Amino acid sequence: MRMKPVARALTVVLGASVVTAVAAQPAFAAEISTGARSLQSVNVSGSYLRHADYLGSIAAVSASSSAQVKSDATFTVTPGLAGGVGCVSFQAANGMWLRHRDYRVRLETNAGTATFLADATFCVRDGSVTGSVRLESFNFPGRFLRHRDSQLWVDASTTNPNTFAADSSFRVGTPWVAGRRSPVIKGLYADPNIAYLAGRYYIYPTTDGYNGWSGSRFKAFSSTDLVNWTDHGTILDVGPQISWAADRAWAPTIASANGRYYFYFSGATNIGVATATSPTGPFTDPLGRPLVAAGFKSGQMIDPHVFTDTDGVSYLYWGNGYSYGVRLNADMISYDASQVRTFSLPNFREAPFVFKRNNIYYMTYSVDDTGSENYHVEYSTGSTPFGPWTHRGTILAKNLSLGIKGPAHQSVVKAPDSDTWYMAYHRFAIPAGNGTNRETTIDPMRFNADGTIQPVIPTL
Repeated sequence: MRMKPVARALTVVLGASVVTAVAAQPAFAAEISTGARSLQSVNVSGSYLRHADYLGSIAAVSASSSAQVKSDATFTVTPGLAGGVGCVSFQAANGMWLRHRDYRVRLETNAGTATFLADATFCVRDGSVTGSVRLESFNFPGRFLRHRDSQLWVDASTTNPNTFAADSSFRVGTPWVAGRRSPVIKGLYADPNIAYLAGRYYIYPTTDGYNGWSGSRFKAFSSTDLVNWTDHGTILDVGPQISWAADRAWAPTIASANGRYYFYFSGATNIGVATATSPTGPFTDPLGRPLVAAGFKSGQMIDPHVFTDTDGVSYLYWGNGYSYGVRLNADMISYDASQVRTFSLPNFREAPFVFKRNNIYYMTYSVDDTGSENYHVEYSTGSTPFGPWTHRGTILAKNLSLGIKGPAHQSVVKAPDSDTWYMAYHRFAIPAGNGTNRETTIDPMRFNADGTIQPVIPTL
């Protein structure tokens, strides 16, 4: 029997402000950094949290253990799939996630449902000995991940009270198997828009892992070195904050003008815009309606991108199936609908992204379907923000020898005061992802002497 999850926070909308009131909870010093980790039982010497035949357990692991055993005892720690301050999730090397079902802990593929996300999220608490942690169920407060006869369960703390604290405590240590460099953002995120703003790099992605791409929250991440990323949490939740959309929060982009930041996003297959005085929000909707409404043109009105030229004029691009562009007015939240251009781009599917280098305009875009391993990036060049566009071919594609599938929905950023460029994109989560379980990464982008782009090499 499933119990109703217990709410941990209440979001209240007051005018243009969003206030989150969190129920009082004790302070905890314990934390688990994201990345590859192994967790050792505090009271069963040499035993580690692991999975076997998709069931969670603890088992002995040592330097002489097989590569498979070591891999089974290594998890990638990510921010909690269901959110929550100080909460985390655990992804195995096969791409599945630790979750509890009927209180038994097992590995399963992320179904993207609210139940799954909550079942796979654990909040970090202080352990029974110094330096150890306990993992409290996100949706069943008072129940903790613990080993019972070597099996992993989510049990109430009243179970075997004499040994429960130790049975539910783990030391977080070096992973038995080294983690990959990527994804650069731990967890399931797609459609990344990368930008350099106010002295930092920012990534604004789609929050992934939902059936039908039905997520509602946008988050922001920032970095000074493209390696270590700070999670700034939810900056816009279309459910409570946008009157005309409640889900399908996809593919955002950001621009800066007029001393403000403008966040363009897809919501319920419309395009909206929200504004803030900081790259991390809080963002509010100045229009109360879509900027580009569903049905305005043929195809889906999704995947916005804003390019600001060196003369300060900004242009909005968007489309799925058809590619469109228009000059934005100086207020950044309006345009002349009669001036919308339709572009002829070979193989275009979605995700138009324009940038400029040495007076050449580059139109990059995604080809095929995001659910296909053949999803990839092509590009064209032109002499103006509206072309005419000359097709140049593919610059990013799958590499099955590395398990890289569906790399696309790209964005591009230039390092300040340099001619160093990077492409951010998503791919199927490795090794068991698909079109709704994707991860974000970054690779260098290089140019030939004639200005054409060299193939981007996808890496792990």
